[in-house]
Amino acid sequence: MSDLTKRGLPHLLRASCAIALWGLTGCSLIPHYERPEAPVPAQFADSTAPALIGSSAAATDIAWQDFFKDARLKRLIELALINNRDLRIAVLNIEQTRALWQIKRADELPSVSAGVNGSRLPNAQGTITSTYTAGLSVTSYEVDVWGRVRALSQSAQAQFLATEEARKTVHIALVASVANAYLNLLADDALLQIARETVASRQTSLQLTQLKFDHQAASQLELSLAQSLLEGAKVNLAQFTRQRAQDQNALVLLLGQSLPPDLPAGLPLSQWALLPDLPAGTPAELLLRRPDVRQAEELLRANNANIGAARAAFFPRISLTGSAGLVSGDMKALFNIGIAAWSFTPQILLPIFDASRNQANLDAAKIGRDIALAQYEKTIQVGFREVSDALIARDTYERQVQAQNAQLEAERTRLQLTDLRYTQGASNALELLDAKRALFATEQAAVLAQAQQVQSLVNLYKVLGGGWAAK
Repeated sequence: MSDLTKRGLPHLLRASCAIALWGLTGCSLIPHYERPEAPVPAQFADSTAPALIGSSAAATDIAWQDFFKDARLKRLIELALINNRDLRIAVLNIEQTRALWQIKRADELPSVSAGVNGSRLPNAQGTITSTYTAGLSVTSYEVDVWGRVRALSQSAQAQFLATEEARKTVHIALVASVANAYLNLLADDALLQIARETVASRQTSLQLTQLKFDHQAASQLELSLAQSLLEGAKVNLAQFTRQRAQDQNALVLLLGQSLPPDLPAGLPLSQWALLPDLPAGTPAELLLRRPDVRQAEELLRANNANIGAARAAFFPRISLTGSAGLVSGDMKALFNIGIAAWSFTPQILLPIFDASRNQANLDAAKIGRDIALAQYEKTIQVGFREVSDALIARDTYERQVQAQNAQLEAERTRLQLTDLRYTQGASNALELLDAKRALFATEQAAVLAQAQQVQSLVNLYKVLGGGWAAK
């Protein structure tokens, strides 16, 4: 083995390293990349824009543990981040693309293999000739003069980075989805409580009306109205019971497991307190915050690199095959007195006629880049709209909740006065029925408006890129 070290193997390694370095310093045919201009206005058109210039921290800098104050919700989010299948798939996609990137990176360097071969063939004298070899070999290593292999490696790297951003997008969406599903349950509980209290109240009212009817102090119309009110409340109770069960199933799906029995106590919907207004900043800043936009840009980079690989296919492809080792006719003496031997076989392939295959590949790569560009611009536009909608929702829901609560107080006063007038005979049963129905509907609307207001803040946190950072 000492003869091999002194003669054949160094020649092969020096030649391979020299040509590999030559390939590493070769040219690149990848088009120069410049970040496309965002196809959106420079500012968000929001009526609360002046309030966004405060000193509040950006959503991306606020951990979801700090944004949400409900201990029960925090525990639910922790469980979802551990067990949710969508997030698990996103993590596995990262591992898969990382492996594919490593494969492309490995193509940039020669693959050296060690092996021992033997053959026994008849010769012209009618005897058997034995030949045994042992050594190292390099097979079909492409010298990347035109940057084809590097372009494919850069494309794989960009795709890997895109999957990283995709995982962040799934993470953010999962945090917001669990929060919104939990808020739906809180709203369902509040609506169920209203419905139960209403059913109990109307059962009492029906009993009193029935007693009056039995003593001819109430008409059949009043009795029918009381029965209608009770059945209507029972209908709503059944609807809210069904809705809560379905919303709980939706939350269980997000968690990836059943609800544990040892969850900490939560806050009722009326006591929910989130952080104050989040600064939206400018659309240009949003591009750096939202992982879905960064994912779309990495995919654009990947497709841009594919053009370089397609261009390089028009030029000669240089590949190297070589080996160095020992040769002997006796297997036992191979490593003792074997003769050093080496071979070095470069190959140059120049495309002459390929039925326009290379041109079609280049055209497909350019079209892929244009598609990725359109998807990138659409992602920006969708993000701009989501933030604009969330800013409008934050402003209008606050006013809606204030008006809804004022209407609720007015309806309660109206029912009290109508009931007093009905008791004194100054109002009829239809007016009392209308007042009770209006109050019930207003109570439901007030709960839904309150839940939607909180959900609008959660959605604003989400679309501004919040929910990824954690303590």
